[in-house]
Amino acid sequence: MNGRGGKLRVLESERLTLVAATGELVSADLAGRETLGNVLNAEVGVEWPPDLYSSTVMRVIQEQLENEAEQGWSAWYLLKRVNEAEALVGICQFKGRPDASGSVEIAYSILESHRNQGLATEAVARLAQWAFGHQVVREVCAETMPYRRQSIRILEKLGFVFAGPGSEQGVVRYVLSRSAVR
Repeated sequence: MNGRGGKLRVLESERLTLVAATGELVSADLAGRETLGNVLNAEVGVEWPPDLYSSTVMRVIQEQLENEAEQGWSAWYLLKRVNEAEALVGICQFKGRPDASGSVEIAYSILESHRNQGLATEAVARLAQWAFGHQVVREVCAETMPYRRQSIRILEKLGFVFAGPGSEQGVVRYVLSRSAVR
């Protein structure tokens, strides 16, 4: 797949290739756009990284991925197919494996120049589908600030419902249950 080798976990959607982060991939990201672009065989623009994914956050993700069982339950790089090439447009992330109740939290960020194209909606839908492919997953949840109307609109389009306050003060929680997607 575009010279990425066979060891990366890859999912496809209509316009995106989603590549599960590995420790090596995050190391390439931390090394800089050129290194990341070479590893992914994709264009990595000057806007990289997207909002909320600073080098500090990426180091936390890298630590998480020291446990290979976390691959897939961590960050996913979002590549938009453009003709014969691909461009890195954002990140989706599960914040770890499902908890004891079968809940897994998802987060996402798209580069500003690629927003308002439905890419976050497409990526979250594909990753929710992937998560529900695991019997233990009963719900996918997301937390956001109540003023982030665009983020909330994405969740509502996909069938997530408001579930009250989130895990931190000022944050709200949305949930998509397995029963809602059947």
